[in-house]
Amino acid sequence: MKLRDLDFAALPRWPAAFNQVPKWAFEDPDVFDLELERVFRGPLWHPVAHDAELPKPGDYKTVTVGRTPLLVIRGDDGQVRAFHNACTHRSTKLAMAFRGHTGDIECPYHRWVFDTRGRLRACPGEAEYPPDFKRADYDLAQPRTAQYLGLQFVSLHPDPPPLLDWMGHMAEPVRDALGGDGRLTLLGYQKVRYQSNWKVYIDNDAFHAPLLHAAFRMLRWQGGSGRQSRLPAGHMMILSEVASQPGDGGLLRDPSVIAYHGGAAPRNKAPAQAAGSSLLAFWPLTAIANHLDIFNIRYANPVGLDQVEVHYAYFAHADDDAQMVRHRLRQSSNMIGPSGFVSLEDATVFLRIQQALDTEPGATYFLKGYRDGADLTETKQNDEAPNALWWEHYRATMGFERHSGAS
Repeated sequence: MKLRDLDFAALPRWPAAFNQVPKWAFEDPDVFDLELERVFRGPLWHPVAHDAELPKPGDYKTVTVGRTPLLVIRGDDGQVRAFHNACTHRSTKLAMAFRGHTGDIECPYHRWVFDTRGRLRACPGEAEYPPDFKRADYDLAQPRTAQYLGLQFVSLHPDPPPLLDWMGHMAEPVRDALGGDGRLTLLGYQKVRYQSNWKVYIDNDAFHAPLLHAAFRMLRWQGGSGRQSRLPAGHMMILSEVASQPGDGGLLRDPSVIAYHGGAAPRNKAPAQAAGSSLLAFWPLTAIANHLDIFNIRYANPVGLDQVEVHYAYFAHADDDAQMVRHRLRQSSNMIGPSGFVSLEDATVFLRIQQALDTEPGATYFLKGYRDGADLTETKQNDEAPNALWWEHYRATMGFERHSGAS
């Protein structure tokens, strides 16, 4: 089926109630194909790397956006570029490793060689190519690119909006989350494939945290104040605080792993923000999630209708001393990620939601903090109602019409 031939009339209408999401949106393969076109190849930006992940010329990283494999590499001129990870001759995938270092990029099929700026430099048998063959016509293809404080973005759309316009009011919190200047150093990664549709993963609301995660209660990491903000481009900001300095309740051999140093080191939050977290989720999927002293970027991408892959990348700041680097590393590897203190149970819930989609009722509901007609752009930190705004942006992007009658 061609995507433009998708029969919208054959799909049930979107519920009339603003706080309902139809379950077919999570499990229809034709809907997933349309998402790859309208969302992942749409007029928006996808964060794919930070400069700290590519510190030296020749350092590269491979990523996938939707179904499109990309190669992000620092050229011999020091500039970071993104290319389609495919030889321009016969479309052989070029780089297979997640990260690496190279002096040039060689295709194994017919030994075409590209330099780190994407220029075709050698191609065996060139004398027998057509007379009008020019190497410059076969340089590696590039998506649209932009960067903000070292955070590299790509767009697969031919005409995305200017990056700062698309970021809107999230630009300042992102600057704070990147240490104020983006001068980060890479600590490492955790990777996971969640067995759920990508929207089950990103629909993970702020309401559940102190209810699902035992560590929130055991470590007294709950209460406090904070707020959620939703922006016109679909982005989400949750700036939360804990009631007091987290305690371990006698459960940890070394309580320093959950200590908050805050202003004693380069900050990962706004200057006035107390102990807590900032979660800055770019629409549709990738987020910066800084709990306590952690610098964390969560790169995510669907790998099928019912799987999403997430790479948790952890950073220190370039001005950190050795003791602070060690603290950030220990806190990162223990607190969050697929097996962290405060996120351990997420994978099971994602799977249990995915396994229960073919059930009645045929919709899911956002209730906490919801009132018909209420402004959901600014709400309490633990409300779930603002998720309805993410879904409204999704519905409009996909072109689904709301049911005109009672839901």
